[in-house]
Amino acid sequence: MKQFLILWLICLVGFSQTNSSFEQANELYNSGYYKEAIEQYSSILDSNLHSAELYYNLANCHYKLNEIAPSIFYYEKALQLAPNDTDVLNNLSFAQKMTIDAIQEIPENGFSKLFNKTINSLSLDDWAISCVGLVFLFVLLFLSYYLSSSEAKKRLFFVSSSLVLILLVSSLGLLFKKDNIEASLRPAIVFAKETEVKAEPNLRAETSFTLHEGTKVQIIEDYNLDWSKIKLRNGETGWVTKAVLRNL
Repeated sequence: MKQFLILWLICLVGFSQTNSSFEQANELYNSGYYKEAIEQYSSILDSNLHSAELYYNLANCHYKLNEIAPSIFYYEKALQLAPNDTDVLNNLSFAQKMTIDAIQEIPENGFSKLFNKTINSLSLDDWAISCVGLVFLFVLLFLSYYLSSSEAKKRLFFVSSSLVLILLVSSLGLLFKKDNIEASLRPAIVFAKETEVKAEPNLRAETSFTLHEGTKVQIIEDYNLDWSKIKLRNGETGWVTKAVLRNL
């Protein structure tokens, strides 16, 4: 019991300190001390504490300093935790307008667009929470059906539990699909002011095109310790040194 109380007090003190650091960082940001606020927010990240709000505020600081790549990087990090946050989406859009590279995404057909919109409407954790909630709801409705003595109520509970079961199976399918997609994706942000994308993993190789800071890419292959093959939203591929990228 004594050990539990000590552990609880340590956690409470740690939470209080983190909350205090976050408030101090917010005060620095509101006062226009953006570099100092970045240091304070970063110290919280160093404590292995992450949240969409923390990433969002950190991105705002970099945006105020016209630091394109870090602002986009942290907006993207916030978006991973809160995919439907309109503030994050809007500010990310503003930050992306500061980038030089104008890359047109390959257009999607109607079904593919709808599917991607649905699967990206929730984060992986939110899909998992939704599935757990649907399991409990299905069990509750099924027990109500089993224990009900009225035929009308039995019919109502049976139909309701069947619909919830269909929704549960669909949600589980989307959960596993999203998990597979996220496991296969390796997004990164270009941090170099300008970098040449090579046709081969070699500095002497022909330059395919040039990218600038803030551009989002997908890493599709690694070569040795120095090179990564990337893919753009328009389907173009090439090789860059790993030093110019920061993985999301």
